[in-house]
Amino acid sequence: MAGRLSTGVSVLDRQLDGGIPPGSIVLLAADPASQSELFLYELTAVRASLYLTTIRSDQAVKDAVDRAPGHVGDPTVRDVGGNAPLDTAHRFIRDLPEGANMIVDVVDVLEETDPARYRQFLNELQTHMVNTGGLAVLHGMKSDGEPRNRRYTKHMADVVFDLHTKIKGSEIENRLAVPKFRGVQPPEETIKLRLGERVTVDTSRDIA
Repeated sequence: MAGRLSTGVSVLDRQLDGGIPPGSIVLLAADPASQSELFLYELTAVRASLYLTTIRSDQAVKDAVDRAPGHVGDPTVRDVGGNAPLDTAHRFIRDLPEGANMIVDVVDVLEETDPARYRQFLNELQTHMVNTGGLAVLHGMKSDGEPRNRRYTKHMADVVFDLHTKIKGSEIENRLAVPKFRGVQPPEETIKLRLGERVTVDTSRDIA
């Protein structure tokens, strides 16, 4: 569909009728012990990207992007995980240029802040992304105890990608669900992926 923004992963773009509408907020929820960061790295190859890291150092992220075997870009990486992470992240939003990606990896640190201030952050992020026609991707870790404001992230997100990773026999299986896509019908089935050098579709057949 014309006007959609590419995710950097061609299989997802096809499943989503060309990609994601400009101005959207996307939640990528995944297990901490998964290859979900590949989605973030490949996204940087599509458009100018601001990569905010809350746990790893900025140098660690730069090194990981440089080592990524797939097609990646040259994102601007900033560490916002120190004192007042929400305020620091907020300042970067205001300087985000037209049509750029904003990646928060991981959003869990921001979700543990005061609920009222976090809701304000999400609303201002959404307003800025709509005004600039960009794309915000919030990478959230799945765990038994979710951050206290994860429900607000899920509600505000226009699109939710839910990556399921499990060990099945001698293989690691990755399936991506899109339970939410605001304004349109999301894919009804999960997408089986291979997370190797790049994010690709696993075309092997499941054997019962």
